[in-house]
Amino acid sequence: MSLVYAGIASHAPGITGRAHMADPAIVAEFHGAFRAMAARLKAARPDALVIVAAEHFANFFMNNMPAFAAGMADQYEGPIEDPDWLRIARATVPGNAALSQRLIREMMGSVDLAYAEEWKFDHGIMVPLHFLTPNFDMPVIPMNINCQGPPLTPLHRAWALGEALRRAADSVSERIAIVGTGGISHWPATPDSGKINEAWDREFLARWQSNDKTSMLSYTDEATYRDAGQGGYEIRTFITVAAAARGTGTLHHYRPIPMFAVGCTLADMSIAPCPT
Repeated sequence: MSLVYAGIASHAPGITGRAHMADPAIVAEFHGAFRAMAARLKAARPDALVIVAAEHFANFFMNNMPAFAAGMADQYEGPIEDPDWLRIARATVPGNAALSQRLIREMMGSVDLAYAEEWKFDHGIMVPLHFLTPNFDMPVIPMNINCQGPPLTPLHRAWALGEALRRAADSVSERIAIVGTGGISHWPATPDSGKINEAWDREFLARWQSNDKTSMLSYTDEATYRDAGQGGYEIRTFITVAAAARGTGTLHHYRPIPMFAVGCTLADMSIAPCPT
């Protein structure tokens, strides 16, 4: 099989931008777990990393809001935000346009997938890459799920995206890694910023680790907004990874860090054979 690694990671801008303001021991633990994840990713020897994220009106706005979009370029740039604010220097990130096109063509057989030859990475991609590929030396294929502009992409369609991505990965000779980035519970850019619903996070992560499709898809947007904030909508990226990997997950780090305004999460999922 060509899918060789699957994982999920938080991507909040405070993870890098406010690291100097948080408890040093807590930061060291979390950043160390991120670097350990990078080592596991590297050990899988991927030829490309598909990073499934929820971008934040950086490239897509309400005049053009695709449910799903994929990058199809040989290089990208980021962060689109102020590098001094994010504390990540602006960089050129390698892509692979030819591989992207082959994956997109295969995926379009079962999901409606927009694509873009220009893409400015925001913190949703740059924060994870800062730890996972610190030298920006691994080709990246970005994918976005609409988690921000209602009507949101339905959860069952996020699952379908993962299934399509798995079929596409298995159709190419290259070794493919996938990382989904997002929340979990958080209330960004609101008076409740810094609020974290740990119980909700842990319940979702338990469902994700067991790859319980029915329970993961049972969330409604109304209940998620109430219990996990608008940032909770980003469970879609984690669901996509679960659908692609089809295995069981291992939670390597979870801790609510109010200074980072999110329950900071890092986990891997084993790669299981796809049902025939």
